[in-house]
Amino acid sequence: MPLFSSRLNQLEDVIEHAQTYAEYREACEAHDELSGADEWKAKDHSRDYDYRLIRKRVQRIKLARGRGDILALMSILHEGLHGNLGNIANPVLRNQSKIGTKQLIIDFIEQVVAALDDIYNAPEHDVDFYEKLSFFEETAHAFGRSCLMLSGGAGLGFFHCGVVKSLNERSLLPGVISGASAGSIIAAMLGTRTQDELCDVLNAEFIFEKFQDWRLFKGITSNSLFDSTKLENALIELFDVMTFEEAFKRTGLHVTVTVSPADLHQYSRLLNAKTSPNAIIAQAVRASCAVPIVFSPVQLRAKTATGDIIPYIPNRRFADGSLMADLPFERLARLYGVNHSIVSQTNPLAVPFLSRNPKDTDTLAGITVRHAANLAKVNSIFAFDLLSSAINNRGAKLAIHKVRSIIDQQYVGDVNILPERGMRSLAHLWSNPTVDSIAELIKSGERATWPELDYIERSTLISQTLRRSLKNLKQREQRVLANHQGLHLVGAKSA
Repeated sequence: MPLFSSRLNQLEDVIEHAQTYAEYREACEAHDELSGADEWKAKDHSRDYDYRLIRKRVQRIKLARGRGDILALMSILHEGLHGNLGNIANPVLRNQSKIGTKQLIIDFIEQVVAALDDIYNAPEHDVDFYEKLSFFEETAHAFGRSCLMLSGGAGLGFFHCGVVKSLNERSLLPGVISGASAGSIIAAMLGTRTQDELCDVLNAEFIFEKFQDWRLFKGITSNSLFDSTKLENALIELFDVMTFEEAFKRTGLHVTVTVSPADLHQYSRLLNAKTSPNAIIAQAVRASCAVPIVFSPVQLRAKTATGDIIPYIPNRRFADGSLMADLPFERLARLYGVNHSIVSQTNPLAVPFLSRNPKDTDTLAGITVRHAANLAKVNSIFAFDLLSSAINNRGAKLAIHKVRSIIDQQYVGDVNILPERGMRSLAHLWSNPTVDSIAELIKSGERATWPELDYIERSTLISQTLRRSLKNLKQREQRVLANHQGLHLVGAKSA
């Protein structure tokens, strides 16, 4: 027994201090084998999900695939495919092992993906092309998709680079990404660069070169404490005058930058290729980074069809996106059909209060804490509403409005990746970075992402398969339509 415990302790030490994901994963797998977690994974039975439903669904899919019955597969998947079928996404199922989950759940996901591939590759004498296209459109819409949301966090925002780097290296970046404040810089880098180009910019040396002097103190007599010249120059170097529409055409990523109004009676805005295609990304990011008092608010800019730069939403100035829309999940859901979120959270107003380890929140203690937090939030909002109604001063009302917005937000998602607690992390907030400090934050972001990678891959595999197949079918449709149009023009000229 002492030898057994000693070996587990050694593996836990390797897990904690692993230098690569391969080393981390290998230690996790060895730990699960030694601790008995592998035996738990192999058994279907659990009260935490409907294993009977999932087992039956796996059997039906296997049977239909074995017969080559494509129409039956389409019917089975239409019938009830969604991301949490039978509660397979229950976070409790992640607490029983260092990596992985019930083998039955993995079998289900693999069978669904294989069935989708069978449908996509089915001969068209079995399934008409447009019937196939309709199936993938409807199923992808019903199943939903994942998004990556990068919070505000000032100098801590370079932590996002490590998160993004880890996801990008494993082709796990979602197609929908949002960024607020410091997170908007990283989101914009994702939206304007290809997957290969990201490898060249997500490193400490490149980032230090661009942002080494972002914190230049101006003095308390100015309209902002810091001079934004260095920051603005860095953003122009990174993004030039590229618009959201141009960025989407280049990378295919739906990138959103959130900004907050600098006056009353306005709401936060989500700037992206759908809502503001001609808005200039560099200026949107500059606005999103305009922390009140620290940086002055700015006017947005847009580019016309002729290339002229003009004001966007004239007479309005915008500031820090994290004030009112740090994680704009509900609006991303409306715009892009998002129903699953991955959050890289570095906001100093939220991080100290968030748990690092997913635990069973259905315990008495968990329910009590959650209820108490909700009560405190509701009562605080009520108090600020009363205070706002009793004050007539415009500046005071605006300040109350911003504080209320901060309290009223949701700061977590389905997957939450957080930096370590402590003064060492907070020291990065308002200090000018060094190459070493940026490298430390990037490595911290990578390490914080490793425990989530297996779950992220598992929870996004079906949606990625659906989106990839749908994209290929639509591209084929466009080629066919273009060929038909070309033949029609040739026929018209001949006539």
